[in-house]
Amino acid sequence: MSAPPRTLLLFNHDWDAIGHARAGAARSMAFDEAGFDLFAFPSNARLAWFDMVRFVERLARQAARRGWGAVSSQHEQFGALAAALLAERMGWPGTPVAAILACQHKLHARQVLQRVAPEANVDFELLDADYGAPIPPGIAYPRFVKPVKAAFSVLAREVHSHADLHRHTRFGAWELWVIRRLVEPFERMAQQRLGSGLAPGLPSAHRLLLEAPVRAEQFNLDGYAFNGEVHGLGVVDAVMYPGTQAFMRFELPSRLPSPVQARALDVARRFLHSVGFTHGLFNMEFFYDAASDRLSVIEFNPRMASQFSDLYLRVLGLDLHALALALAHGEDPAGVPRVAPVAGAAASFVYRVFDAHTPVTMPDTARRQALAQAFPDALLFPFPKPRGSMARDFKWLGSYRYGIVHLGGRDAADLRERCIAASALLGWPAPYAELLAPPAHPTSAGAHPHTPSAAHTGTPLSPQALRVRP
Repeated sequence: MSAPPRTLLLFNHDWDAIGHARAGAARSMAFDEAGFDLFAFPSNARLAWFDMVRFVERLARQAARRGWGAVSSQHEQFGALAAALLAERMGWPGTPVAAILACQHKLHARQVLQRVAPEANVDFELLDADYGAPIPPGIAYPRFVKPVKAAFSVLAREVHSHADLHRHTRFGAWELWVIRRLVEPFERMAQQRLGSGLAPGLPSAHRLLLEAPVRAEQFNLDGYAFNGEVHGLGVVDAVMYPGTQAFMRFELPSRLPSPVQARALDVARRFLHSVGFTHGLFNMEFFYDAASDRLSVIEFNPRMASQFSDLYLRVLGLDLHALALALAHGEDPAGVPRVAPVAGAAASFVYRVFDAHTPVTMPDTARRQALAQAFPDALLFPFPKPRGSMARDFKWLGSYRYGIVHLGGRDAADLRERCIAASALLGWPAPYAELLAPPAHPTSAGAHPHTPSAAHTGTPLSPQALRVRP
């Protein structure tokens, strides 16, 4: 197969940098990159003057000279929307801009879901207050609060009283500046594209959404749309730290019964068709309560959950990043060849502390070498931070996520034993509930967590604190 034109990758970091390099090498694809890393200084200083329209127009002017024929991004905050805008501008294959906006505007998405799949929705309402403004009376608690537009579980938590919600919505001047800079590019585009006709009177994305809390297990449906048809790829299970909304690990294959997976895909089809999502990868986060047989959508992410791509590759031989590149070039993902699976089970293990006073030790060179020697298939992602940055993680996310490890195993039992052994080499407690001490300061049980882009992760608060991940 001949190599396609050069591909532009936007906001290509972490999981995506690894996945695109792997998938691109298999087809001898040539890449260029644009965008900045929200979680690395000084790259993230560009947030101060970032303008979505000017960014896309500059790239469009460069396209012919650089030989670009496609664009792709799995970045939740800016990349997915920027890629859709550029694809539209250049006439390249891409996800429709309005579909990206409809998924990412969480209030609008709830309203659409209420029309097309009300049985999978939750009670919701807009918090009628600006950031930092007084909380209006008459709200029924508990409520799960999250931003209308955000990512990485930032500011997402369950609140139990007026005072609780008041405390949660107090921000300093620097925090308000960061929040507004993160949301404003989306807000401008949403008001132009959605508010002008598809959703007249669309509320500002500079708001918070209140939802009825759900206490059930969480899952992730991954799939894609091509030529207007929606196809499922699989379901990844999300396992939480007990008594918290924090992810402990993501597991494949799923324990969810096949009929429930089929119901989830049916809900996704109805929603995605309604918002015009005709092309691209998607991830639907949802709850399923086996006792009541109720499936509840958390949110739709109009891009790949990048953190899961490695899991699908290990267990199903399916490379999600290869599918993303195929879609960017207008190719049917069904034609992307699979490779032989190397594991019967795989997981993304997330290491966290919930007490700011709990010491965290990063693995030194000797420990990393020991891990690589004993577990050559392991992927290690340590996230060291200074004490001040850790404190901001606790404030905004309820925990400090200091590392992630990916592993495969013959089955779930073998995977567990391999994780325990690998964690011991790193000096970290294995993320299985029965092996962990209870969190010192647990957050609300059963509250909505975020989806990875997976991966997924956090909102920057200062130039020194911008390495928050999901």
